[in-house]
Amino acid sequence: MKRITNLIALIILVAFGANAQINTPQPSPAGLVSSTVGLTDVSIEYFRPGKKGRKIFGSGDEYLEQFGEIWRTGANGGTMVNFSTDVKVAGQDVKAGEYQMVSKPGASQWEVMLISEPIGGNESAYDESKVVAKATVTPSKTASAVERMTFQIADISADNTSANIVFSWDDVMWSLPIEVSFHEAVMKDIAAKTQVNPQNYVAAANYYLTAGENLEQALEWMNKYLSVGENSGQFWNVHVKAQILAKMGKKKEAIAAAQDSMEKAKNFPSGDFGYVKRNQDLIDSLK
Repeated sequence: MKRITNLIALIILVAFGANAQINTPQPSPAGLVSSTVGLTDVSIEYFRPGKKGRKIFGSGDEYLEQFGEIWRTGANGGTMVNFSTDVKVAGQDVKAGEYQMVSKPGASQWEVMLISEPIGGNESAYDESKVVAKATVTPSKTASAVERMTFQIADISADNTSANIVFSWDDVMWSLPIEVSFHEAVMKDIAAKTQVNPQNYVAAANYYLTAGENLEQALEWMNKYLSVGENSGQFWNVHVKAQILAKMGKKKEAIAAAQDSMEKAKNFPSGDFGYVKRNQDLIDSLK
């Protein structure tokens, strides 16, 4: 009985001790950055060491991270990069999944690697055979010292097909390019969903217009949508039809569609939302 009583007391003491721990800021706080590029979710989870007055990159005992040596590219367990779809990293095919980023700093060039089997903070466990992508990047000087190591997903292109993973710490900055592909996925989505919801004809036609893909099909979809019920009164979609016709080189038909859209926009009770000018600009460009 005494043994049971002592065991209960020990459990209570341990539980009390766990709840009584003091929370303090971590020396290298966790960081998370994410973005969607095209249809691909890209995320980076890492720990952010601070400069704290130290010399960070160089050769010699006074530097924290040595040139030419493998580094976890962060603190604690290192840096993990996740892609929701297949991508290209520095032109190399990388399957969807999670990878640890490691690097080899240098004065004029860095090597940056993604590895398929994480090594955490144990740089000595680095295995070249686990590398799925390796890039040589050229560092640049930051305008001012960056106290906390930072990653960003930046420079997303206008067509949503590329971006850069940007690293900065101390006075060093470099970019790792990534490319994504979504055309095939969009095409499959269009094929499946235009059959069940006429509204999807608009999205499909817009995508084809932007991509310059099969404009005859885009026009057919838009005409199908506009022929349903009162859809022909939607001057914003009539304007899209005019744009498709213009891109096809059918100037006369495009001008007629733009004029139709403009008149409907002028008569819309809630305002034209800028479509009078858009249509006039399109008409002027075709004369």
